[in-house]
Amino acid sequence: MEAGQARERSRPFSLPHQTASRYKLRITLGLALRMQFQLDVVIVGGGPVGLSLAAGLARSGLTLGLVEPQPLPSQGADESWDSRVYAVSPGAAAFLESCEAWQRLPPERVARVEAMRVYGDDARSCLEFSAYDAGLRELAFIVENNRLQHALWQRVREEALRVFRPATWKSLEFGPESARMELEDGKEIIARLVVAADGADSRVRERAGIAVRPLEYRQLGIVANFSCEKPHDGVAFQWFRQDGVLALLPLPGRRVSMVWSMDEAGARGLLKLAPEALAQEVASASHGALGALESITPPAAFPLRLQRVERFIGSRVALVGDAAHNLHPLAGQGLNLGFRDARELARALADRGPFEDCGEQVLLRRYERARKEDVLAMQYATDGLQKLFNNDVVWMGTVRNFGLRLVNGQPQLKNFLVRQAVA
Repeated sequence: MEAGQARERSRPFSLPHQTASRYKLRITLGLALRMQFQLDVVIVGGGPVGLSLAAGLARSGLTLGLVEPQPLPSQGADESWDSRVYAVSPGAAAFLESCEAWQRLPPERVARVEAMRVYGDDARSCLEFSAYDAGLRELAFIVENNRLQHALWQRVREEALRVFRPATWKSLEFGPESARMELEDGKEIIARLVVAADGADSRVRERAGIAVRPLEYRQLGIVANFSCEKPHDGVAFQWFRQDGVLALLPLPGRRVSMVWSMDEAGARGLLKLAPEALAQEVASASHGALGALESITPPAAFPLRLQRVERFIGSRVALVGDAAHNLHPLAGQGLNLGFRDARELARALADRGPFEDCGEQVLLRRYERARKEDVLAMQYATDGLQKLFNNDVVWMGTVRNFGLRLVNGQPQLKNFLVRQAVA
């Protein structure tokens, strides 16, 4: 009996075939759910700024990852016009070209801004900017959001970039040597640097403990596209009105893109208008500068705010784009600031020493120093203009309109302002 028991105990452990198969399957699934990725840089956010940074770092020698919660949009040959457009500065376009992304935009969908006319609220004061007078080919390029994102995705997908899309993270810890991120599907990312490119309400910024000071303008920015009776000749128009700021930006052909910022109640009233009524309202507000208008896209709206962060970097983290700054769209410089963030961070990381850790504070401070002054200057300028023109004090109207006429008579000052805007 004892010998039989000993032989029984010495038999190898085994399971019935079906049970063993299920057991192995559970182990395999468990390992897959705990899949770990070791990266140098993980970018959280797949918008234009995050994608441009990925493209800018593609040949830096760093191992890269990108986490984006939205699925990849359909890349079909959609000929409709995107309501959301950007005024991309020549400097930003040059950065995107160096990333081999700008060349991928269909040229027939890009419009050049060759001049700009800014009107005061007295229907007489006007400030004019000219690319020709400043010795430039253009002041800006008007590009649709979806075309720009598609061009950037085409570029990024050619490189050895680890893409997690659609994916969101459920935990993020910053340590002295690296950051650890766990995704909702169980994957784990260990990175030396996390880049927050996840927008104005950045979860990464919040998790890193970087404070932000928001100022709500209590306004909405309304965007829509129109065909126009008169040619725009590459001119961008802007009217500072008592109810907000209206801009008409040139699109290819006889088309324009509208950005109209106004108080929330007035904006909601515009959004309720039928397409024909909205077109008539915009034509009237623009004093018929482009003749009759016809809607070609439905209007969309987004809230306007000013946001300043206490710092652009933290332990193993750097902020770019709207995660680092938010400002009023009256100057059309929000995305350009983001592209300059991406350009400077890519430069700082590419210029690191052969043994320099890409997440070291010394390296990240170079990026912060390069960006802080530029961002603050643009925030103060746009906030000041918003307060100056969104003001019912009678004598302030005289001051602001006189200011437009005064600056318009100073060619050197105008050319200086243009050079600052196109960087």
